[in-house]
Amino acid sequence: MAPVSVPQDAEAYEERYVHQVYAQIASHFSSTRYKPWPIVERFLQELPSGSIGLDVGCGNGKYLAVNPGIFILASDRSESLVEIASQRQPHASVVADNLLLPHPNASFDFAISIAVVHHISTRGRRVQAIAAVLETLRPQMDAGHRQPGDGSRAGRALVYVWALEQKTSRRGWDEGDEQDVMVPWVMKSASPDHGSDQSRTFNRYYHLYRQGELEDDIAEAGGKVLMSGYEKDNWWAIAVRPGKDEQAC
Repeated sequence: MAPVSVPQDAEAYEERYVHQVYAQIASHFSSTRYKPWPIVERFLQELPSGSIGLDVGCGNGKYLAVNPGIFILASDRSESLVEIASQRQPHASVVADNLLLPHPNASFDFAISIAVVHHISTRGRRVQAIAAVLETLRPQMDAGHRQPGDGSRAGRALVYVWALEQKTSRRGWDEGDEQDVMVPWVMKSASPDHGSDQSRTFNRYYHLYRQGELEDDIAEAGGKVLMSGYEKDNWWAIAVRPGKDEQAC
């Protein structure tokens, strides 16, 4: 897990060290991703029945079946992972870039972005990715337009990113370490010629978020953090789009 220096062409860099990697490891990656994380599971289970939302960077779609009372439109850059996620009916899955989401703005009750934004290699692009998610949410109603029981709750986004502060994990990163790193994914396969396992290593780019950085990026993206925290080597935050009154403050 070596530190790296991100080149100027961030898009090409991410294509090589994120998108092409997941295209090659999709099936193996999916086989290791089956248990929902507790805070994500609770966020989805507490949504009102009939809610419609997004899973941006859905991977194999493991969160699509958490709450049968809601509908999720899932998306990922990996065609192979979207093909896997599409098997989780009745939800829909499409191939889409986090920075160029094909969804109407101000239309969704919720969105989740789980372990996605940390694969984006510059702060400007990470903020852009968060803003793209926030823009899909129904904004907060301004105080003068709220009516009791009118169902005008603002759409909420849950964002998860890997933390820099992981000193108790097997990775051992902590405050003061480099934030831009390559993390290896080792894929083993049986060799038909030798009858033994052969391994191949793929390096994936990660930006490790320090404490408070996710909240800063959400604010820069025009969002308002409702709550945030740390769970098992990850920082997370729940955010909304402020109403016009708050944006003007």
